[in-house]
Amino acid sequence: MYRCIRNALVYDPVHQCNGENRDIWMKDDIICAAPSAEEQKKAAIYDVEGKVVMAAAIDIHSHIAGGNVNNARVLLPEQHRSHLERQQHLPFNNAKWSSFDIGYRYAEMGYGLVIEPAMLPVNAPQVHAEMADIPIIDTGALAILGSDDFLLRLMRAKASQAQINDYVSWTMNVTKAMGLKVINAGGAQAFKMGSETFGLDDIVPQYGVSSRQILQTLQKAVVQTNMPHPVHVHCNNLGTPGNVKTIIDTMEAAQGLPMHLAHVQFYGYGDEGKYGFSSSAAQLMAAFASYPNITMDVGQILFGQTVTLSGDVMAQYSRRQDASPQKWMVWHAENEGSGGIVPYHYKQASFVNGLQWAIGLEIFLLSDDPWRLFFTTDHPNGAPFTRYPELIRLLMDYDYRMACLETLHPEIQQMTLLKGLKREYSLYEIAIMTRAAPAKLLGQVERGHLGIGAKADIAIYKQNTDISTMFRHADMVFKNGEMVVENGEVKLQQHGQTLSLQMGYNDSIELDVQAYFDQFYAVKLSNYRVTEDVAAGMNRFIYQGVSGNFSS
Repeated sequence: MYRCIRNALVYDPVHQCNGENRDIWMKDDIICAAPSAEEQKKAAIYDVEGKVVMAAAIDIHSHIAGGNVNNARVLLPEQHRSHLERQQHLPFNNAKWSSFDIGYRYAEMGYGLVIEPAMLPVNAPQVHAEMADIPIIDTGALAILGSDDFLLRLMRAKASQAQINDYVSWTMNVTKAMGLKVINAGGAQAFKMGSETFGLDDIVPQYGVSSRQILQTLQKAVVQTNMPHPVHVHCNNLGTPGNVKTIIDTMEAAQGLPMHLAHVQFYGYGDEGKYGFSSSAAQLMAAFASYPNITMDVGQILFGQTVTLSGDVMAQYSRRQDASPQKWMVWHAENEGSGGIVPYHYKQASFVNGLQWAIGLEIFLLSDDPWRLFFTTDHPNGAPFTRYPELIRLLMDYDYRMACLETLHPEIQQMTLLKGLKREYSLYEIAIMTRAAPAKLLGQVERGHLGIGAKADIAIYKQNTDISTMFRHADMVFKNGEMVVENGEVKLQQHGQTLSLQMGYNDSIELDVQAYFDQFYAVKLSNYRVTEDVAAGMNRFIYQGVSGNFSS
Protein backbone atom coordinates (compact mmCIF):
# COMPACT_ATOMS: atom_id res chain seq x y z
CA MET A 1 0.00 0.00 0.00
CA TYR A 2 1.21 3.49 -0.86
CA ARG A 3 1.23 6.31 1.69
CA CYS A 4 2.05 9.97 1.14
CA ILE A 5 3.14 12.67 3.57
CA ARG A 6 1.99 15.73 1.67
CA ASN A 7 3.29 19.32 1.97
CA ALA A 8 6.15 18.26 4.25
CA LEU A 9 8.57 20.95 5.44
CA VAL A 10 11.59 18.71 4.92
CA TYR A 11 14.95 18.88 6.69
CA ASP A 12 17.18 16.25 5.08
CA PRO A 13 20.89 17.18 5.14
CA VAL A 14 21.92 14.12 3.14
CA HIS A 15 20.05 15.62 0.19
CA GLN A 16 20.79 19.27 1.12
CA CYS A 17 17.10 19.88 1.81
CA ASN A 18 16.70 22.76 4.27
CA GLY A 19 13.03 23.37 4.97
CA GLU A 20 11.78 22.74 1.43
CA ASN A 21 8.16 21.83 0.80
CA ARG A 22 7.96 18.29 -0.58
CA ASP A 23 5.77 15.20 -0.74
CA ILE A 24 7.22 11.97 0.65
CA TRP A 25 5.92 8.69 -0.75
CA MET A 26 6.19 5.33 0.98
CA LYS A 27 5.44 1.82 -0.14
CA ASP A 28 5.43 -0.77 2.63
CA ASP A 29 8.53 0.06 4.72
CA ILE A 30 10.56 1.99 2.11
CA ILE A 31 10.48 5.58 0.83
CA CYS A 32 9.78 5.47 -2.87
CA ALA A 33 9.19 7.64 -5.93
CA ALA A 34 5.70 8.96 -6.58
CA PRO A 35 3.57 6.17 -8.07
CA SER A 36 1.24 6.41 -11.04
CA ALA A 37 -1.76 8.73 -10.94
CA GLU A 38 -4.02 5.69 -10.53
CA GLU A 39 -2.07 4.41 -7.53
CA GLN A 40 -2.05 7.88 -5.99
CA LYS A 41 -5.85 7.89 -5.93
CA LYS A 42 -5.81 4.77 -3.73
CA ALA A 43 -3.04 5.95 -1.41
CA ALA A 44 -3.40 7.05 2.20
CA ILE A 45 -2.63 10.79 2.33
CA TYR A 46 -1.37 12.70 5.37
CA ASP A 47 -1.38 16.45 4.81
CA VAL A 48 1.19 17.98 7.17
CA GLU A 49 1.32 21.53 5.82
CA GLY A 50 3.50 23.76 7.99
CA LYS A 51 4.97 20.85 9.97
CA VAL A 52 8.66 19.94 10.19
CA VAL A 53 9.54 16.54 8.74
CA MET A 54 12.81 14.69 9.35
CA ALA A 55 14.06 11.14 9.19
CA ALA A 56 13.64 9.34 12.50
CA ALA A 57 16.38 10.24 14.95
CA ILE A 58 19.31 7.99 15.92
CA ASP A 59 20.98 7.86 19.35
CA ILE A 60 24.52 6.46 19.15
CA HIS A 61 25.17 6.26 22.92
CA SER A 62 22.42 5.44 25.43
CA HIS A 63 22.54 2.79 28.17
CA ILE A 64 19.27 0.92 27.63
CA ALA A 65 20.07 -2.73 28.45
CA GLY A 66 22.50 -4.98 30.28
CA GLY A 67 23.85 -5.74 33.71
CA ASN A 68 24.56 -2.17 34.82
CA VAL A 69 21.12 -1.00 33.75
CA ASN A 70 19.42 -3.79 35.66
CA ASN A 71 21.60 -3.36 38.73
CA ALA A 72 20.63 0.32 38.72
CA ARG A 73 16.95 -0.60 38.52
CA VAL A 74 17.30 -2.90 41.53
CA LEU A 75 19.35 -0.36 43.47
CA LEU A 76 16.94 2.52 42.77
CA PRO A 77 13.34 1.29 42.63
CA GLU A 78 12.20 4.84 43.42
CA GLN A 79 13.46 5.88 39.97
CA HIS A 80 10.87 3.75 38.19
CA ARG A 81 7.82 3.30 40.41
CA SER A 82 4.76 2.33 38.43
CA HIS A 83 1.96 4.83 37.98
CA LEU A 84 -1.41 3.86 39.36
CA GLU A 85 -3.19 4.48 36.07
CA ARG A 86 -2.48 1.96 33.34
CA GLN A 87 -3.04 2.68 29.65
CA GLN A 88 -4.65 -0.53 28.55
CA HIS A 89 -3.70 -0.41 24.85
CA LEU A 90 0.07 -0.47 25.48
CA PRO A 91 1.62 -3.32 27.49
CA PHE A 92 3.46 -2.12 30.62
CA ASN A 93 3.11 1.50 29.56
CA ASN A 94 3.10 2.58 33.22
CA ALA A 95 6.25 0.67 34.20
CA LYS A 96 8.78 3.49 34.25
CA TRP A 97 12.41 2.87 33.26
CA SER A 98 11.39 -0.50 31.85
CA SER A 99 12.29 -1.86 28.43
CA PHE A 100 8.76 -1.01 27.31
CA ASP A 101 8.94 2.55 28.60
CA ILE A 102 12.28 3.08 26.80
CA GLY A 103 10.69 2.19 23.47
CA TYR A 104 7.58 4.29 24.00
CA ARG A 105 9.45 7.41 25.15
CA TYR A 106 12.00 7.28 22.34
CA ALA A 107 9.26 6.73 19.77
CA GLU A 108 7.23 9.68 21.09
CA MET A 109 10.23 11.95 20.47
CA GLY A 110 10.67 10.65 16.92
CA TYR A 111 13.56 8.20 17.37
CA GLY A 112 13.97 5.07 15.26
CA LEU A 113 17.33 3.57 16.32
CA VAL A 114 19.22 3.53 19.63
CA ILE A 115 22.64 2.01 20.33
CA GLU A 116 23.52 0.44 23.69
CA PRO A 117 27.22 1.40 23.96
CA ALA A 118 28.52 -1.02 26.59
CA MET A 119 27.69 -4.73 26.20
CA LEU A 120 30.03 -6.98 28.16
CA PRO A 121 30.40 -10.07 25.93
CA VAL A 122 29.63 -12.54 28.74
CA ASN A 123 26.40 -10.60 29.33
CA ALA A 124 25.42 -10.44 25.64
CA PRO A 125 22.51 -12.94 25.76
CA GLN A 126 20.84 -10.89 28.49
CA VAL A 127 21.43 -7.61 26.64
CA HIS A 128 19.79 -8.99 23.50
CA ALA A 129 16.88 -10.47 25.45
CA GLU A 130 16.22 -7.05 26.96
CA MET A 131 16.57 -5.21 23.66
CA ALA A 132 14.05 -7.64 22.16
CA ASP A 133 11.56 -6.37 24.76
CA ILE A 134 12.01 -2.73 23.71
CA PRO A 135 9.09 -1.96 21.38
CA ILE A 136 9.01 0.08 18.17
CA ILE A 137 12.61 1.32 17.94
CA ASP A 138 15.48 -0.65 16.44
CA THR A 139 18.54 -1.29 18.57
CA GLY A 140 22.17 -2.35 18.43
CA ALA A 141 24.97 -2.85 20.93
CA LEU A 142 28.72 -2.26 21.12
CA ALA A 143 30.75 -5.13 22.59
CA ILE A 144 33.34 -4.19 25.23
CA LEU A 145 36.93 -5.35 24.87
CA GLY A 146 40.08 -3.88 26.36
CA SER A 147 40.21 -5.24 29.91
CA ASP A 148 39.36 -8.86 29.17
CA ASP A 149 41.91 -11.44 30.25
CA PHE A 150 41.98 -13.32 26.94
CA LEU A 151 42.92 -10.22 24.92
CA LEU A 152 45.57 -9.13 27.42
CA ARG A 153 47.03 -12.64 27.43
CA LEU A 154 47.28 -12.47 23.62
CA MET A 155 49.08 -9.14 23.84
CA ARG A 156 51.41 -10.34 26.60
CA ALA A 157 52.32 -13.32 24.42
CA LYS A 158 53.08 -10.97 21.48
CA ALA A 159 50.25 -12.39 19.37
CA SER A 160 50.06 -11.09 15.82
CA GLN A 161 47.67 -8.33 14.86
CA ALA A 162 45.96 -10.84 12.56
CA GLN A 163 45.20 -13.14 15.50
CA ILE A 164 43.81 -10.25 17.52
CA ASN A 165 41.72 -9.21 14.52
CA ASP A 166 40.28 -12.74 14.43
CA TYR A 167 39.42 -12.54 18.13
CA VAL A 168 37.72 -9.16 17.70
CA SER A 169 35.76 -10.39 14.67
CA TRP A 170 34.78 -13.60 16.48
CA THR A 171 33.54 -11.50 19.41
CA MET A 172 31.43 -9.34 17.10
CA ASN A 173 29.81 -12.42 15.60
CA VAL A 174 29.07 -14.44 18.73
CA THR A 175 27.70 -11.42 20.63
CA LYS A 176 25.82 -10.07 17.59
CA ALA A 177 27.39 -6.66 18.18
CA MET A 178 27.21 -3.54 16.06
CA GLY A 179 30.72 -2.37 16.89
CA LEU A 180 33.55 -2.30 19.44
CA LYS A 181 33.72 -0.32 22.69
CA VAL A 182 36.86 0.27 24.77
CA ILE A 183 36.43 1.54 28.35
CA ASN A 184 39.52 2.91 30.12
CA ALA A 185 41.61 0.29 28.30
CA GLY A 186 43.12 -2.11 30.85
CA GLY A 187 41.69 -0.13 33.74
CA ALA A 188 39.38 -2.82 35.09
CA GLN A 189 42.25 -5.31 35.38
CA ALA A 190 44.48 -2.64 36.97
CA PHE A 191 41.76 -1.88 39.51
CA LYS A 192 41.56 -5.55 40.46
CA MET A 193 45.29 -5.38 41.18
CA GLY A 194 44.84 -2.41 43.52
CA SER A 195 45.43 0.55 41.20
CA GLU A 196 43.29 3.61 41.98
CA THR A 197 44.29 5.66 38.92
CA PHE A 198 45.22 4.55 35.43
CA GLY A 199 46.55 6.80 32.69
CA LEU A 200 47.03 6.30 28.99
CA ASP A 201 50.66 5.19 29.38
CA ASP A 202 50.30 3.24 32.62
CA ILE A 203 51.05 -0.49 32.49
CA VAL A 204 48.47 -3.12 33.41
CA PRO A 205 49.99 -5.16 36.26
CA GLN A 206 50.90 -8.76 35.35
CA TYR A 207 50.28 -8.19 31.64
CA GLY A 208 53.06 -5.73 30.77
CA VAL A 209 51.05 -3.70 28.27
CA SER A 210 49.97 -0.07 28.49
CA SER A 211 46.51 1.39 28.07
CA ARG A 212 47.75 3.14 24.92
CA GLN A 213 48.98 -0.15 23.42
CA ILE A 214 45.66 -1.85 24.10
CA LEU A 215 43.68 0.99 22.55
CA GLN A 216 45.86 1.23 19.46
CA THR A 217 45.78 -2.55 18.96
CA LEU A 218 41.99 -2.63 19.07
CA GLN A 219 41.73 0.44 16.87
CA LYS A 220 43.87 -1.30 14.25
CA ALA A 221 41.59 -4.34 14.48
CA VAL A 222 38.51 -2.22 13.78
CA VAL A 223 40.17 -0.49 10.83
CA GLN A 224 41.73 -3.63 9.33
CA THR A 225 38.50 -5.63 9.57
CA ASN A 226 36.54 -2.77 7.93
CA MET A 227 33.97 -2.29 10.67
CA PRO A 228 31.64 0.56 9.72
CA HIS A 229 31.72 2.28 13.13
CA PRO A 230 35.12 3.47 14.46
CA VAL A 231 36.34 2.12 17.77
CA HIS A 232 34.13 3.78 20.39
CA VAL A 233 36.36 4.99 23.25
CA HIS A 234 35.70 5.84 26.87
CA CYS A 235 39.02 7.51 27.74
CA ASN A 236 41.13 7.21 30.89
CA ASN A 237 40.69 9.61 33.83
CA LEU A 238 36.99 10.28 33.40
CA GLY A 239 35.73 13.22 35.47
CA THR A 240 39.16 14.19 36.82
CA PRO A 241 40.24 17.86 36.90
CA GLY A 242 42.99 18.38 34.34
CA ASN A 243 41.90 15.42 32.22
CA VAL A 244 41.70 17.50 29.04
CA LYS A 245 45.31 16.43 28.51
CA THR A 246 44.22 12.79 28.55
CA ILE A 247 41.63 13.20 25.81
CA ILE A 248 43.99 15.25 23.62
CA ASP A 249 46.70 12.62 24.09
CA THR A 250 44.12 10.01 23.06
CA MET A 251 43.37 11.93 19.86
CA GLU A 252 47.08 11.91 19.09
CA ALA A 253 47.30 8.21 19.92
CA ALA A 254 44.80 7.49 17.13
CA GLN A 255 47.64 8.16 14.66
CA GLY A 256 45.29 9.54 12.04
CA LEU A 257 42.97 6.52 12.06
CA PRO A 258 39.22 6.89 12.74
CA MET A 259 38.27 6.95 16.41
CA HIS A 260 35.10 7.98 18.25
CA LEU A 261 35.43 9.53 21.73
CA ALA A 262 32.43 9.18 24.02
CA HIS A 263 30.79 11.65 26.43
CA VAL A 264 33.59 14.18 26.08
CA GLN A 265 32.00 16.73 28.42
CA PHE A 266 33.47 14.58 31.21
CA TYR A 267 36.95 15.23 29.74
CA GLY A 268 36.71 18.98 29.14
CA TYR A 269 38.11 19.77 32.58
CA GLY A 270 41.03 21.93 33.63
CA ASP A 271 42.46 22.20 37.15
CA GLU A 272 42.83 25.97 37.44
CA GLY A 273 41.18 28.53 39.73
CA LYS A 274 40.56 28.60 43.44
CA TYR A 275 38.39 25.48 43.26
CA GLY A 276 40.98 23.47 41.28
CA PHE A 277 38.34 22.89 38.60
CA SER A 278 37.94 24.89 35.40
CA SER A 279 36.67 24.71 31.83
CA SER A 280 39.05 23.49 29.15
CA ALA A 281 36.35 23.25 26.49
CA ALA A 282 38.14 25.73 24.21
CA GLN A 283 41.38 23.74 24.43
CA LEU A 284 39.53 20.51 23.75
CA MET A 285 37.69 21.90 20.73
CA ALA A 286 40.85 23.45 19.28
CA ALA A 287 42.45 20.00 19.37
CA PHE A 288 39.30 18.43 17.91
CA ALA A 289 39.47 20.80 14.95
CA SER A 290 43.04 19.67 14.22
CA TYR A 291 42.19 15.94 14.21
CA PRO A 292 39.66 15.35 11.38
CA ASN A 293 39.86 11.59 11.99
CA ILE A 294 38.16 12.02 15.39
CA THR A 295 34.42 12.10 16.08
CA MET A 296 32.93 12.77 19.51
CA ASP A 297 29.64 12.75 21.40
CA VAL A 298 29.07 15.26 24.17
CA GLY A 299 27.41 13.59 27.17
CA GLN A 300 25.69 16.79 28.31
CA ILE A 301 24.60 17.01 31.95
CA LEU A 302 21.25 18.52 32.91
CA PHE A 303 20.19 19.36 36.44
CA GLY A 304 18.16 16.87 38.42
CA GLN A 305 18.26 13.35 39.84
CA THR A 306 19.79 10.58 37.78
CA VAL A 307 22.00 7.54 38.23
CA THR A 308 25.50 7.08 36.84
CA LEU A 309 26.42 3.63 35.58
CA SER A 310 29.58 2.57 33.79
CA GLY A 311 32.00 -0.21 32.99
CA ASP A 312 34.71 2.16 34.29
CA VAL A 313 34.77 0.62 37.76
CA MET A 314 37.76 2.71 38.78
CA ALA A 315 35.92 5.98 38.14
CA GLN A 316 32.71 4.75 39.74
CA TYR A 317 34.45 3.48 42.88
CA SER A 318 36.27 6.80 43.30
CA ARG A 319 32.91 8.63 43.28
CA ARG A 320 31.04 6.40 45.69
CA GLN A 321 31.09 9.03 48.45
CA ASP A 322 29.19 11.42 46.15
CA ALA A 323 26.25 9.02 45.87
CA SER A 324 22.87 10.70 46.27
CA PRO A 325 20.97 8.93 47.71
CA GLN A 326 23.68 7.25 49.76
CA LYS A 327 23.81 3.82 48.15
CA TRP A 328 26.10 2.46 45.46
CA MET A 329 27.56 -0.74 44.12
CA VAL A 330 30.56 -2.00 42.13
CA TRP A 331 31.12 -5.48 40.73
CA HIS A 332 33.69 -7.62 38.92
CA ALA A 333 33.37 -10.14 36.12
CA GLU A 334 36.50 -12.14 36.87
CA ASN A 335 37.99 -12.56 33.41
CA GLU A 336 36.25 -9.81 31.46
CA GLY A 337 35.51 -6.49 33.11
CA SER A 338 33.77 -4.62 35.90
CA GLY A 339 31.18 -1.95 36.51
CA GLY A 340 29.63 0.39 39.01
CA ILE A 341 26.40 2.21 39.80
CA VAL A 342 26.38 5.49 41.71
CA PRO A 343 23.16 7.55 41.90
CA TYR A 344 23.74 11.26 41.55
CA HIS A 345 21.81 14.54 41.76
CA TYR A 346 23.13 17.36 39.58
CA LYS A 347 22.34 20.58 41.45
CA GLN A 348 22.05 24.11 40.08
CA ALA A 349 23.48 25.47 43.33
CA SER A 350 26.65 23.39 42.93
CA PHE A 351 29.65 25.16 41.37
CA VAL A 352 30.99 21.87 40.00
CA ASN A 353 27.68 20.77 38.48
CA GLY A 354 27.01 24.21 37.06
CA LEU A 355 30.42 24.28 35.42
CA GLN A 356 29.88 20.79 33.98
CA TRP A 357 26.62 22.01 32.44
CA ALA A 358 28.39 25.02 30.94
CA ILE A 359 31.33 22.96 29.62
CA GLY A 360 29.01 20.66 27.70
CA LEU A 361 27.26 23.60 26.06
CA GLU A 362 30.61 25.24 25.27
CA ILE A 363 31.64 22.07 23.43
CA PHE A 364 28.43 22.05 21.41
CA LEU A 365 28.64 25.74 20.56
CA LEU A 366 32.37 25.79 19.74
CA SER A 367 31.99 22.99 17.19
CA ASP A 368 31.84 24.11 13.57
CA ASP A 369 31.10 20.61 12.23
CA PRO A 370 27.85 18.94 13.36
CA TRP A 371 28.79 15.94 11.18
CA ARG A 372 31.54 15.06 13.71
CA LEU A 373 29.95 16.05 17.05
CA PHE A 374 27.01 14.02 18.33
CA PHE A 375 24.03 14.75 20.52
CA THR A 376 24.01 12.65 23.72
CA THR A 377 23.58 12.90 27.48
CA ASP A 378 25.26 9.51 28.01
CA HIS A 379 21.84 8.38 29.29
CA PRO A 380 21.39 8.15 32.19
CA ASN A 381 24.80 9.41 33.35
CA GLY A 382 24.45 13.07 32.35
CA ALA A 383 20.66 13.09 32.21
CA PRO A 384 17.84 10.77 31.12
CA PHE A 385 17.27 10.68 27.37
CA THR A 386 13.77 12.04 28.00
CA ARG A 387 15.47 15.41 28.64
CA TYR A 388 16.70 15.67 25.04
CA PRO A 389 14.03 18.25 24.06
CA GLU A 390 15.33 20.59 26.78
CA LEU A 391 18.87 20.21 25.47
CA ILE A 392 17.74 21.00 21.92
CA ARG A 393 16.16 24.20 23.24
CA LEU A 394 19.40 25.16 24.99
CA LEU A 395 21.26 24.80 21.69
CA MET A 396 18.68 26.68 19.61
CA ASP A 397 17.71 29.49 22.01
CA TYR A 398 20.42 31.89 23.25
CA ASP A 399 18.06 33.84 25.51
CA TYR A 400 16.91 30.65 27.21
CA ARG A 401 20.55 29.60 27.73
CA MET A 402 21.35 32.93 29.34
CA ALA A 403 18.30 32.74 31.61
CA CYS A 404 19.51 29.32 32.80
CA LEU A 405 23.08 30.60 33.20
CA GLU A 406 21.88 33.44 35.46
CA THR A 407 20.58 30.88 37.97
CA LEU A 408 24.02 29.29 38.47
CA HIS A 409 27.04 30.06 40.65
CA PRO A 410 28.08 33.63 39.70
CA GLU A 411 31.71 32.70 38.95
CA ILE A 412 30.69 30.31 36.14
CA GLN A 413 30.02 33.22 33.77
CA GLN A 414 33.54 34.52 34.32
CA MET A 415 35.15 31.08 33.95
CA THR A 416 33.49 30.07 30.67
CA LEU A 417 32.88 31.46 27.21
CA LEU A 418 29.18 30.69 27.35
CA LYS A 419 27.84 34.25 27.60
CA GLY A 420 29.73 35.30 24.48
CA LEU A 421 28.70 32.25 22.44
CA LYS A 422 25.60 33.63 20.74
CA ARG A 423 25.35 30.88 18.20
CA GLU A 424 21.96 29.21 17.86
CA TYR A 425 21.67 25.82 16.19
CA SER A 426 19.30 25.62 13.24
CA LEU A 427 16.81 22.85 12.53
CA TYR A 428 19.08 21.79 9.67
CA GLU A 429 22.03 21.39 12.07
CA ILE A 430 19.84 19.48 14.55
CA ALA A 431 18.87 17.15 11.69
CA ILE A 432 22.56 16.59 10.90
CA MET A 433 23.53 15.91 14.49
CA THR A 434 20.61 13.62 15.36
CA ARG A 435 19.87 11.95 12.02
CA ALA A 436 22.25 12.19 9.09
CA ALA A 437 25.58 12.12 10.95
CA PRO A 438 24.73 9.19 13.28
CA ALA A 439 23.58 7.10 10.30
CA LYS A 440 26.84 7.87 8.50
CA LEU A 441 28.95 7.06 11.57
CA LEU A 442 27.22 3.71 12.00
CA GLY A 443 27.37 2.82 8.32
CA GLN A 444 23.57 2.83 8.06
CA VAL A 445 23.02 3.93 4.46
CA GLU A 446 19.26 3.34 4.61
CA ARG A 447 18.69 5.56 7.65
CA GLY A 448 19.08 9.21 8.56
CA HIS A 449 17.58 10.60 5.33
CA LEU A 450 14.35 10.77 3.33
CA GLY A 451 15.63 9.81 -0.10
CA ILE A 452 14.24 7.07 -2.32
CA GLY A 453 15.24 3.67 -0.94
CA ALA A 454 15.56 4.84 2.65
CA LYS A 455 13.71 3.13 5.47
CA ALA A 456 10.31 4.70 5.99
CA ASP A 457 11.19 5.84 9.53
CA ILE A 458 9.91 9.42 9.66
CA ALA A 459 9.25 11.99 12.40
CA ILE A 460 6.83 14.92 12.00
CA TYR A 461 6.77 17.88 14.41
CA LYS A 462 4.40 20.81 14.90
CA GLN A 463 6.35 24.06 14.86
CA ASN A 464 6.43 25.83 18.21
CA THR A 465 8.31 28.83 19.58
CA ASP A 466 9.15 26.60 22.56
CA ILE A 467 11.52 24.17 20.87
CA SER A 468 11.43 21.74 23.80
CA THR A 469 7.66 21.37 23.43
CA MET A 470 8.07 20.81 19.70
CA PHE A 471 10.54 17.95 20.12
CA ARG A 472 9.08 16.38 23.28
CA HIS A 473 6.10 14.86 21.49
CA ALA A 474 6.22 14.33 17.74
CA ASP A 475 2.92 14.98 15.99
CA MET A 476 3.33 11.79 13.96
CA VAL A 477 5.97 9.09 13.70
CA PHE A 478 6.13 6.42 11.01
CA LYS A 479 8.18 3.30 11.71
CA ASN A 480 8.66 0.90 8.81
CA GLY A 481 5.96 2.85 6.99
CA GLU A 482 3.34 2.40 9.72
CA MET A 483 2.10 5.26 11.87
CA VAL A 484 3.12 4.40 15.43
CA VAL A 485 2.73 7.84 17.04
CA GLU A 486 -0.15 10.25 16.52
CA ASN A 487 -0.68 13.54 18.35
CA GLY A 488 2.34 12.81 20.49
CA GLU A 489 1.17 9.44 21.81
CA VAL A 490 2.08 5.90 20.84
CA LYS A 491 -0.86 4.34 19.03
CA LEU A 492 0.66 1.19 17.57
CA GLN A 493 3.26 -1.15 19.04
CA GLN A 494 5.67 -2.92 16.70
CA HIS A 495 8.61 -5.19 17.37
CA GLY A 496 11.91 -3.49 16.74
CA GLN A 497 14.89 -5.18 15.16
CA THR A 498 18.51 -5.49 16.24
CA LEU A 499 21.43 -4.51 14.03
CA SER A 500 24.55 -6.66 14.10
CA LEU A 501 27.68 -7.33 12.10
CA GLN A 502 28.75 -10.43 10.20
CA MET A 503 32.53 -10.63 10.29
CA GLY A 504 34.92 -13.04 8.66
CA TYR A 505 37.77 -14.63 10.67
CA ASN A 506 40.08 -17.64 10.84
CA ASP A 507 38.19 -20.47 12.53
CA SER A 508 41.27 -21.45 14.55
CA ILE A 509 40.51 -18.62 16.99
CA GLU A 510 37.50 -20.60 18.21
CA LEU A 511 39.77 -23.46 19.26
CA ASP A 512 41.90 -21.02 21.28
CA VAL A 513 38.86 -19.46 22.93
CA GLN A 514 37.35 -22.88 23.64
CA ALA A 515 40.54 -24.03 25.37
CA TYR A 516 40.56 -20.83 27.41
CA PHE A 517 36.93 -21.27 28.48
CA ASP A 518 37.53 -24.90 29.44
CA GLN A 519 40.41 -23.84 31.68
CA PHE A 520 39.09 -20.66 33.30
CA TYR A 521 35.31 -20.28 32.97
CA ALA A 522 32.42 -21.87 34.84
CA VAL A 523 30.04 -20.91 32.02
CA LYS A 524 30.21 -22.96 28.84
CA LEU A 525 31.19 -21.28 25.60
CA SER A 526 27.90 -22.46 24.10
CA ASN A 527 26.07 -20.34 26.70
CA TYR A 528 28.18 -17.32 25.80
CA ARG A 529 27.04 -17.23 22.18
CA VAL A 530 23.95 -15.22 21.22
CA THR A 531 21.73 -17.46 19.12
CA GLU A 532 18.90 -16.43 16.81
CA ASP A 533 16.23 -17.34 19.35
CA VAL A 534 17.96 -16.14 22.52
CA ALA A 535 15.65 -13.14 22.65
CA ALA A 536 12.58 -15.25 21.83
CA GLY A 537 12.29 -13.36 18.57
CA MET A 538 13.23 -15.29 15.45
CA ASN A 539 14.25 -13.13 12.47
CA ARG A 540 14.83 -10.21 14.82
CA PHE A 541 18.37 -9.56 13.63
CA ILE A 542 19.41 -7.41 10.68
CA TYR A 543 22.91 -8.41 9.59
CA GLN A 544 25.37 -5.94 8.17
CA GLY A 545 28.38 -7.19 6.29
CA VAL A 546 31.55 -5.16 6.42
CA SER A 547 30.96 -4.17 2.79
CA GLY A 548 27.89 -2.22 3.89
CA ASN A 549 25.34 -4.51 2.24
CA PHE A 550 22.17 -5.31 4.16
CA SER A 551 19.82 -8.27 4.26
CA SER A 552 16.92 -9.30 6.45
